[in-house]
Amino acid sequence: MKSIFYTITGLLLFTACGSSDKFDATGTIEATEITVSAEAVGKILHFDIEEGDILKTGEYIGIIDTMQLSLSKQQIERNISSLLTTRPDIQKQIAALNAQIDKQEHELNRVNRLLKDGAATIKQRDDIEAALEVLHRNLDATLSTLSKNTESLNAQSSSLDIQIAQINDKLQKSRIVSPTNGTVLAKYMEAGEFANIGQPLFKIANLENVFLRAYFTSDQLADIQLGQEVKVIAQFGDDKERQYTGKIVHIASESEFTPKTIQTKDSRAEMVYAVKISVKNDGYLKIGTYGQVML
Repeated sequence: MKSIFYTITGLLLFTACGSSDKFDATGTIEATEITVSAEAVGKILHFDIEEGDILKTGEYIGIIDTMQLSLSKQQIERNISSLLTTRPDIQKQIAALNAQIDKQEHELNRVNRLLKDGAATIKQRDDIEAALEVLHRNLDATLSTLSKNTESLNAQSSSLDIQIAQINDKLQKSRIVSPTNGTVLAKYMEAGEFANIGQPLFKIANLENVFLRAYFTSDQLADIQLGQEVKVIAQFGDDKERQYTGKIVHIASESEFTPKTIQTKDSRAEMVYAVKISVKNDGYLKIGTYGQVML
């Protein structure tokens, strides 16, 4: 009986040691975390999220005070309206000169006919031509002045339009929205607090698609390649584990010293290569979960 007992015990120990040595690499579960910062200055009027909330890309979740921006926009819009009322109506302002030119040209034609019949003098024709020349010069000068005034007003209006666009951009940045689909990991500010540009508001990560950052020795690099599917075993403690299918999406081009928290297949290896393995999360995987990789 003792012989049988020792034999069974030895087999169990051998089996246990064998299963723990099956892994080819180890690592921890990570996710792409995004820290969202304020893009405007002001009091946070509304910020409706909590840690653990699931957000969608572009989802509105809060706003920073925009009162001063709105007032500035209204003032500029009124300035633009005022400028538009002072823009000259060129056609109306030269209408009188055009009418005089038409009248003189008609008179010149009449005098030319009379001159052929001897009923008019050359001086009459010369006077009319001189008057026409003066009218054309006045027309050119008036058109030049009106055009310059119009261009100046248009330039001022364009400058104000740019200011409106800048304010609209600031108004847009005053809205707090989610940059991606994901889960809120941390909330750094609350409604009622004063935000500055660049100040962190919350952190979000897409936990549906996580990845295991594992470490392989140089000898193992010949056995792995981008796009290769591998077996990932997530460890949850107390001998609880779950198995997943992962895909290698990145292999480091340079080696690094083995992190203290990482085991390798060859315990003597000092230099390893980081490998990023994409894993579809079923809801159990958490950031920091320990995992093993089997090729």
